[in-house]
Amino acid sequence: MSSQTSKPIIACQHLHKTYQGLDVAVLNGIDLSVNTGEQVAIVGASGSGKSTLLHLLGGLDVPSSGDVHILEHNLAQLSETQKGDLRNQSLGFVYQFHHLLPEFTALENVAMPLLIRRTPREQALTVAGEMLAKVGLKHRLEHMPGELSGGERQRAALARAMVTSPQCILADEPTGNLDRHTAHAVFDLLLEMNQTQNVSLVVVTHDLELAAKMQRRYKLVDGKLVTL
Repeated sequence: MSSQTSKPIIACQHLHKTYQGLDVAVLNGIDLSVNTGEQVAIVGASGSGKSTLLHLLGGLDVPSSGDVHILEHNLAQLSETQKGDLRNQSLGFVYQFHHLLPEFTALENVAMPLLIRRTPREQALTVAGEMLAKVGLKHRLEHMPGELSGGERQRAALARAMVTSPQCILADEPTGNLDRHTAHAVFDLLLEMNQTQNVSLVVVTHDLELAAKMQRRYKLVDGKLVTL
């Protein structure tokens, strides 16, 4: 699925991150490039910096030094508004906790990223409904998050991440709150989206069995990426 000639969706060079008050660098010179349609898994011990790396790649945090490029845009040279627009246009995020808004239906939750980019409401709801159908929730459009199972909520979160047709999904422990059977089902759905939509995946997970399904696998050790 990946192309050796395509320009990277996300790339970072010499990425360092040290938090104030900590003597040890959380990230210590990370180089990573993710092309169209690639699958990248990042594993590591709790507290090793996996989530920090994902936040830096998505422009949600700022490195101590080094550069992050999204679609060849250097994030350090963009305003917060420009970074937000770039994220909304090109990235989708999935977290361990679904972060669905409890007062809105599944359909409204999934439509939210489109509404933020000022897509007309009816069009946004139509596209959101189509995406929910793709993740097997066609019968749950009008249900509130509290009426959905854990697996259904995470499927809705995946639909929300995909609704803007992003070029890359950044997923932080997307199955961490699910039982093993449901976790594999949600993870397989991520891989299916990768194949059918040609969307790149960068997945942080503590689950080596799930990581083994990915094309490229790295372990974060002492602030550096080690190829598995």
